[in-house]
Amino acid sequence: MTKHIILAAGGTGGHLFPAEALAEELLKQKFQVSLFTDARFSGYEAAGMKGMLAEIPVFSVRAGTLGKSLRSRINGFLNMGLGILQARKLLKKMQPAVVVGFGGYPSFPTVFAASLLGIPTIIHEQNAILGKANRVLASRVTNIATSIRDTGLMRPENINKCKLVGNPVRSAIRALHDVPYPQLTQDGVMRVLVTGGSQGAHIFSDVVPQSIALLPENLRQRLRIDQQARVEDMEKTRKYYKDIGVNADLSPFFNDVPARLASAHLVIARSGASTIAELTCAGRPTILVPLPNSADDHQTANAMAVEDAGGGWVMPQDGFTPEALAARLEAFLTLPESLERAAENIRSLGKPQAAVNLAQLVKTSF
Repeated sequence: MTKHIILAAGGTGGHLFPAEALAEELLKQKFQVSLFTDARFSGYEAAGMKGMLAEIPVFSVRAGTLGKSLRSRINGFLNMGLGILQARKLLKKMQPAVVVGFGGYPSFPTVFAASLLGIPTIIHEQNAILGKANRVLASRVTNIATSIRDTGLMRPENINKCKLVGNPVRSAIRALHDVPYPQLTQDGVMRVLVTGGSQGAHIFSDVVPQSIALLPENLRQRLRIDQQARVEDMEKTRKYYKDIGVNADLSPFFNDVPARLASAHLVIARSGASTIAELTCAGRPTILVPLPNSADDHQTANAMAVEDAGGGWVMPQDGFTPEALAARLEAFLTLPESLERAAENIRSLGKPQAAVNLAQLVKTSF
């Protein structure tokens, strides 16, 4: 009988991308796979981002965040409790061999319910710091899959459960690990990919075109920009690029990210875990602008791991100004060797076999 694996992940890209990559690998190995997620998955689906997840059954489970006010905390506990009951009922009916959670509050009810039922459980941590939901679940699960060594805020008593697997990426991204860094000469075109995560980033729509406008004309003409921008920023940003005579392709979402990443000489991005995993796998140097106030400041921790390895440059958002970015772009355009070195360094961090590693951990958890 084909073994059934349940994946539990919140309905945004940061949690769904690694879940999708694992689903792809498990389906290849002839497992039955289902996804438990939350209501936000409908937005992910509407944006045409569901990919391999379109091939598996998807179930929506109640979940709730524990806010600061008493009322929001009560509502959060109530929704979480209802989600646990809902997940427990589904799991008893489906009898999965393993449940794998990808962090975030929507994964909590399913993994918690599985632990109550004695079903083998795995939590996967994408970030450099263990997330809040995973911290609560860590003592209850069978195994903890990590993306980096020495994940922050891991309790000593749970370290023996940790298995370093990396952060799974989709097969199209995985294939980029063997694609050479595109040649960049001192008078050639430099392609820049700007992405702000699954929801875009307003600040990039302001700062990036303004920084390019500050460059000398001869350097500005060498730039080609692929930029993810929010719908509300699109018209203004497109006009700005046109006014300064720069070739820019803008979209709220690119369906061909692997191709654009393959041709990019530089990526400007947030430092969410999935973004870092894709950049390290592809070996593309990056300017990282961590999202301010991310939980436990995990995006800064993610970004610093890349900078410490010489694979990119961290620019805190309050220092991400047109003048500061223009100075960096000018340096890269005049000294492309620095980008080539960074490409080698960031590629050394990549774990293209992460999905295979995680699938192997699933099989040993039966």
